[in-house]
Amino acid sequence: MDWTPLERSLQAIPLEVGTPPEAILMITAHWETRGFSVGSHPSPGMIYDYGGFPPETYEVVYGAPGHSGVAERAAALLRDRGLVAEIDADRGFDHGTFVPMYVMYPDASVPVVQMSVRADFDPAAHLEAGRALAPLRSEGVLIVGSGYPSYHNLSAMNAAAKGHSIAFDGWLTDTVVDHVGAERAARLERWADAPSARIAHAREEHFVPLLVAAGAADDEPAVRQYHETDAYGIGAVSSSYRFGELPAAA
Repeated sequence: MDWTPLERSLQAIPLEVGTPPEAILMITAHWETRGFSVGSHPSPGMIYDYGGFPPETYEVVYGAPGHSGVAERAAALLRDRGLVAEIDADRGFDHGTFVPMYVMYPDASVPVVQMSVRADFDPAAHLEAGRALAPLRSEGVLIVGSGYPSYHNLSAMNAAAKGHSIAFDGWLTDTVVDHVGAERAARLERWADAPSARIAHAREEHFVPLLVAAGAADDEPAVRQYHETDAYGIGAVSSSYRFGELPAAA
């Protein structure tokens, strides 16, 4: 599999953002909790939450600091919206966080705060969480939804995945890029009715981080920041999206 297109899209993010953010709030598909949880450890350790990979992948260390102030602020904003939010002072970086961060900011200079997805995967709750967290964006915090929104069905990595991923990715791009505000949110809430939705995501933990980012953007436009047509080496398509104007264009 050639991960170069994805790597390049992640490397482009710091260039697009410009001045490094005060912190990054990373909503990771690999941390599920009953309510929302936000990590506050000042020096998060590593969680190698995968198996069967080369030995060197278990030696990666991403040494970015945490940011307890941003963690507390994020949890307070969620609670103000009536959402359950807890602080986790022990959680380390899982690969949903350290893999993209290692590519985006390899010098580990930007503080990273990790946030869970809610285990019920309720789309309305994740959109609402994004709305709650929106003030962080004007406080210098970059909100990143780390998942794989176009197609993530590890039990169906076969030739049929191509057609299903094209169908769902087409709906998703139309929804995210060509709609804004309440209309975009309403479509995302009904994502399971989209073409091939439950084949693209038999389990939606890799989809809902996108909803948090979309909720934070609300009525701001989005662009497709990354797209490839041979994801996983099986001809599947994959996309990711950026919400809001770039600082230089604002």
